[in-house]
Amino acid sequence: MGRRSERWQTGRMTAIRGARERARAEVTAAIKEEARRQLADQGAAKLSLRAVARELGMVSSALYRYYPSRDELLTALIVDAYDAIGAAAEAALAATRGDDDPVARWTAVCRAARAWALAHPHEYALIYGSPVPGYSAPQATVAPASRVALALIAVVRDAYAAGALRVPEEAELPEGVRADITALADTLGTELPAAALAALAAAWAQLFGLLSFELFGQFQGVVEAREEFFTHTAAALGRHVGLG
Repeated sequence: MGRRSERWQTGRMTAIRGARERARAEVTAAIKEEARRQLADQGAAKLSLRAVARELGMVSSALYRYYPSRDELLTALIVDAYDAIGAAAEAALAATRGDDDPVARWTAVCRAARAWALAHPHEYALIYGSPVPGYSAPQATVAPASRVALALIAVVRDAYAAGALRVPEEAELPEGVRADITALADTLGTELPAAALAALAAAWAQLFGLLSFELFGQFQGVVEAREEFFTHTAAALGRHVGLG
């Protein structure tokens, strides 16, 4: 009876913990959803824990048990956004595995990032728009923010391994840039030449410049065939990196 009672008690406690974890996950999701609605309505700078709590019918002190400050809630939203666009890029990369056209693979990753950005413009603005006043992103955002770049690097690394990458001249790199790129290569643990990594960094910046111009209305009256323009330009960026 003692052992049976102990097993029953253990099972009961496990069930209680499971129920609490599910309830916490549901409340956390509701908080984030309301916060994203506020982002869409008012922008990140005006995000307020009190306003989120009020809309959810919670007292502020209860919400603080989930997110003790506005910055912690912002960080959670930022990490979610980076992870989501990164997952979209990685899915496109995986779908093209085995394709022997590196430009097509590169373009597929870029198009996946664009599709996510168009479907989630306010979350895109949170991570690639204007900085939020008074907010400094912590180290926890660095790895999620790297996922799209790492998917692009994987395309270039595969092309390099297959002998299908035209590497730019190393001698053209300024000394300061060479030092930065060497440090980046050490961080990534990649065998890619410094000139190829430098071209990749420039292409990564231009990719998000393209997306930001489209989402923030800078192409209005200039580029109307935006999907075609994006695909054409993304492929050109891949060729500039040395693919194809």
